[in-house]
Amino acid sequence: MRLFEDAALFDEGRKYFKDFHLPGTELKLWERFFEKADSDRFFQCLKTGTPWQQRERKLYDRTLPDPRLTAFYGGSTGFAWTPELLEIKAKVEAQCNITFDRVLLNFYRDGNDSVAWHSDTLPAEGKHHAVASVTFGETRLFKVRHKTRKDVSRLDIPLTHGSLLLMGETMQDHYEHHVPKTSKETGPRINLTFRIGEPGTIRNPYSPSV
Repeated sequence: MRLFEDAALFDEGRKYFKDFHLPGTELKLWERFFEKADSDRFFQCLKTGTPWQQRERKLYDRTLPDPRLTAFYGGSTGFAWTPELLEIKAKVEAQCNITFDRVLLNFYRDGNDSVAWHSDTLPAEGKHHAVASVTFGETRLFKVRHKTRKDVSRLDIPLTHGSLLLMGETMQDHYEHHVPKTSKETGPRINLTFRIGEPGTIRNPYSPSV
């Protein structure tokens, strides 16, 4: 059974790598990093087996529900790792040559779910780390812009089923990112952002992500 419209990409057996060569940071994309059968399996497992929550955040004088569902694994405050998450983690770590110790899962239920322009929260030790982002499900647009330089072109990156995106250590210092709402009929997407944080260094594990 084909779950997603981008199935043709998988059927053609094409893999794709892109280094965006952004000024001041690293941003790399692996399309079809996970084979379609594995991507389908992980999507179904995470969708039904994750204890999703809709958290709230304060915006000025209002408290609003996040426009997506989340779950946090690892570290001292997260859920225990599942076999499927450890399997995904091992493959990501082997490609990136980085060891991650926690992961934030985001469930975009449809085109109304989104995340606003932001940079990830600065860890308490005052230094950002690399973040590896994995997508399972429908393709959503990932937008990137430099915080101050108008001469650096904005990026619109479609993150597809089974893709891996690596954001370097300085990405959050210089750039913001955003997953916008869409009026197109869009199915669900699950995003996993693998992170690094020593005990007590993550101020907010549910900081917005991709």
